[in-house]
Amino acid sequence: MAYLTLKNINKIYPNGYHAVHDFSMEMEKGEFIVFVGPSGCGKSTTLRMIAGLEDISNGEFLIDGKRANEMGPRERGVAMVFQSYALYPQMTVYDNIAFGLELQGADEEYIDERVRKTAAILGLTDYLDRLPRALSGGQRQRVAIGRAIIRKVGVFLMDEPLSNLDAKQRVTMRSEITQIHRETGATTIYVTHDQTEAMTMADRIVVMKDGYVQQIGTPYELYFKPVNVFVAGFIGEPPMNFIRATVNGGAITVGEKKLDLSHKLGAKVSEYEGKEIIFGFRPESIKLGAADQAYVLDADVELTEMLGDNTNVYIRMGDLQSILKVDPHDTPETDTNIEFSVPYENVYLFDAVTEKVIE
Repeated sequence: MAYLTLKNINKIYPNGYHAVHDFSMEMEKGEFIVFVGPSGCGKSTTLRMIAGLEDISNGEFLIDGKRANEMGPRERGVAMVFQSYALYPQMTVYDNIAFGLELQGADEEYIDERVRKTAAILGLTDYLDRLPRALSGGQRQRVAIGRAIIRKVGVFLMDEPLSNLDAKQRVTMRSEITQIHRETGATTIYVTHDQTEAMTMADRIVVMKDGYVQQIGTPYELYFKPVNVFVAGFIGEPPMNFIRATVNGGAITVGEKKLDLSHKLGAKVSEYEGKEIIFGFRPESIKLGAADQAYVLDADVELTEMLGDNTNVYIRMGDLQSILKVDPHDTPETDTNIEFSVPYENVYLFDAVTEKVIE
């Protein structure tokens, strides 16, 4: 039996706004689950329903097989880390971490042992006597995490905990949170709008849009097997290139090139004759020059961005613009014409009406 079960969970506010639609998922004990999606997609609302901070409008939420809809936050055995850290400014790091155990009435010796052990895990031993204002953003976030993990709960909930940190701190904290998760073994649900955080930290990812779950899967599945245009475009940096074109004679025309779709559509070619499809490929999946078993395209180079380990190449094919990701040693010159290939296996085709992937 799954540890956490959400069955057709909905959130409808008194004004009629339907924030979450029929969210269903089973989470195993010890999993690291990430909810990802743009602002307003319902990911934080879902997290707050799991925490007991928002009522569930309809549907059922189970913890270890027991219905939890009516349970308060304390009864659910969860600990939450907020975006704002929510530390007590007048209390030292030691007292902030210890606060939850003090509320539970634990004895001083046990509290001291747990605080010092937690501080050691988080690299906060030298800061226990300091006030939050004397800490960096990353250190404050570690204190907030310490206050959560000290309670030995079964579920950690994290709502965009790294959004207030700079880029370097986010990278460091990502690895620290992942390591803490391994050490505690608790089920962790993590909310973010950053797909890089989702891809690097999660066992499984839930992609949401407009209150609906778009796809649930491992980082590998979401990257290589997206079910629709939204997931394909949301996961990956730079995002997947999409070209809308009408099938004519079993082929589409991109710029001055005619691409035979029988390699990808097979027997479905006739089904899509005269219809618009979406031709997708990732910027990093291409090869410069012509290649066998691939679609070969011509493009004009408009701009290049040297990023160190790769170069983004902004191209135009007729009226269409796309981005390619190439080795910096192979960066083409601006205002030149190039030829590049997209291997058949790296091409995705989507129905232009439903925006679902064409199997």
